[in-house]
Amino acid sequence: MTDTGLSPQERRDLRCIAGLMIPASTAFKVPGADDPKIFADIEKSLGRDLADVRKALATLAGMADMDDAKAGAAAEAFRAAGGAPVAALERSILQCYYRDDRVVISLGLEARPPFPLGHTLEQGDWSLLDPVRKRAKMWRDA
Repeated sequence: MTDTGLSPQERRDLRCIAGLMIPASTAFKVPGADDPKIFADIEKSLGRDLADVRKALATLAGMADMDDAKAGAAAEAFRAAGGAPVAALERSILQCYYRDDRVVISLGLEARPPFPLGHTLEQGDWSLLDPVRKRAKMWRDA
């Protein structure tokens, strides 16, 4: 077992699933989700999703040993079934993929945190809040 709680086989299957879910693209010059840097972030970030990810991996056991067609079909059937393990697996992969600087840059964004520079927002129509302002008080004073 690794310090994340995943066995070597679970790690291999997770990496295979990540690569199937988001393959590398030469057209967009981005790595796949199975890239070593991204995969290390996925493993490190499992946290509260670890139990559900392990359930997903138990269902998809041996995926890394299948050919691409069988692995893809198994992953698609698993995804269609839905549920907490599917959501946890997808969330774990996607959140780490889209916070990788290479991916952020390929989307035309700056690879930086939103603060302290912040982002400029256009001023909207503040009159849209008038109905809310006119409502009666919905709370009681302390």
